[in-house]
Parts: sequence; C-alpha cells; structure tokens
Amino acid sequence: MSTDNSIKIFTGNASPALANLVATRMGQKLAKATVHKFSNQETSVTIGESVRDEDVFIIQSGCGEINDSLMELLIMINACKTASARRITAVIPCFPYARQDKKDKSRAPITARLTANMLTVAGADHVITMDLHASQIQGFFNIPVDNLYCEPSTIEYIRTKIPNWTNAMIVSPDAGGAKRATSIADHLNLDFALIHKERKKANEVSRMVLVGDVQGKIAILVDDMADTCGTLGLAAKTLMENGAERVYAIVAHGILSGKAIDVINNSVIEKMVITNTIPADDKLALCPKLDIIDISPTIAEAIRRTHNGESVSYLFSHVPQ
Repeated sequence: MSTDNSIKIFTGNASPALANLVATRMGQKLAKATVHKFSNQETSVTIGESVRDEDVFIIQSGCGEINDSLMELLIMINACKTASARRITAVIPCFPYARQDKKDKSRAPITARLTANMLTVAGADHVITMDLHASQIQGFFNIPVDNLYCEPSTIEYIRTKIPNWTNAMIVSPDAGGAKRATSIADHLNLDFALIHKERKKANEVSRMVLVGDVQGKIAILVDDMADTCGTLGLAAKTLMENGAERVYAIVAHGILSGKAIDVINNSVIEKMVITNTIPADDKLALCPKLDIIDISPTIAEAIRRTHNGESVSYLFSHVPQ
C-alpha cells in the first residue's frame, strides 16, 4: 500500500497547542479524538475517525496531571491498536517519571522502567521523545526509541538572542549535566564551568561550589529540566557572587511547579528560557523573564522522517528550517 497521506496525528489534553503547531507544520489537521473524564474520574477516549492501516502518531507530553496524561496516552494507543492501525508512535516530548530511572536507595521503584513497560504493553510500536533525563531510559524499551535533542535549538537561541554571546561561558548546575554543557560549549567554542551541589533531601539544595572562573563573563546555565527552580536560583546567585556579568538559564523542560515563578522573578537570572515540550503560555504573563523556544519543527520533521523511513540523526545537530 502507498504511504501517501496516511499519517494520522492525535493528541490528548496534555499538550494540544504543541500538537497543533506540529500538525500545521506538516500541512495537516489533527485527527478527531475525544478525551474526557467520567464523573468518577475514569478516563474515556473515543477515536473519531478510521485508523485502519494508518501510520498513527499520538502527541502527549508528561505534564500537568501526569498520571492522567499518561493514562490518556495509554488508552489512546490501545484504542488505535484495537482499531487496526498499521503502526503507532507515541510522541512524548517530556517523558513522565524520567527522574525515577534507578534504584538509588533501598526499596526504591524504577518507575521509568514501569512506564516503558506500560507503553509497550498498551501497543506502542515506536517512541519519539526529547531530552530524556537519562539516555539509558531508551534501554528500558524493547521497541525503537528516538531521543531527540533541544541542543541545536539552544545553540541557535544563544547565537541569535543573547547579546555578546562570544563572551559567554556555559555552566552546568550539577555534575550530571556536565556532558550536555560541554557539548554546547564545544559547538560554540566557549569555555565551560560546573557547579557542585549538595542536597540534604530531594528538591532542596543545601550548598553550591563553583568549579571554573566566570569573572566578567556572561554565564549561561543549561539543564534538562527546571522543576521548582531552587537549583537554578541558587546557581545564578553563586555565579553572580563569583563575578559573572549576567546570568541566563536555558532548560529543555520547564516544569515550573510550586513556587518556581516566584523564585525566577526574585532571582538574578536575566532570562529564563524553556522549550514548549510542556505548555507554559499561562506562566508567560506571570513571569516577564520567561522566553520560549518552539521545538515543534524538530518534532514535525522527526514524524515526517519516521513516516517516510528516513534517518532522524540529522536532527541531532540541525534545526529544521
């Protein structure tokens, strides 16, 4: 059968704006699906058009009410599977439970592995995601996983939106993000610094030590996600105390939960840059420091290439024009 015009793009309630941008970029309309809750909070999904022998892509980020978002995605995958879709690709810009990826203490669950199992059992044939918290999560799946990167978009943003960026320094707010920071620094031919943080308990940082010299430099903090922003706020303060001229923060997934907006507004961060893997339009009005990078072109191009059987590795180092 010809593959022409047989892409169907669905979305749940987690990231409809991003799904619309992706569909528009591909010259398509979103396929019809109704996702709502019964009065007892059960999720109900109705696929509104035929998907028989079609190439189905379901865009749903792990954000907001994460358990609801995940359940919606699982039910939509299963509904399409039982409706005889040829292939089902789960497009998950922000992978849920990605931080629970290892047994770091006694009796700790590896929930990222459980999530991978659920997606596979529900009927997903392929997963497209962005900036996994740990790349090893790909190994939890027995199906192909394409882990796309925000790095090319980040590099483009630094070159076009940050004044005097050649006098900048890329800073990782923790040891875990050193690889990401060095990769960006190498592409831009800039120096890199590292902040060592000590945590007393999860989501609370006790003290920070800067490794590197940021005196008179523009410091650009890069990380994969910003949740309560406590780390970024403290890191920015540490950088300014060590003589940085000004501080920018660029993160892939702007979860921005709890008091995150207040922390950003009251911090020394000049601009807080996030991508739209997680909807943040409601936070723009509350936080004038916030800026958003649109990654829908990367996702749309990944979908097009997957559908046509082309390589997606081009997207690891280029932003689609």
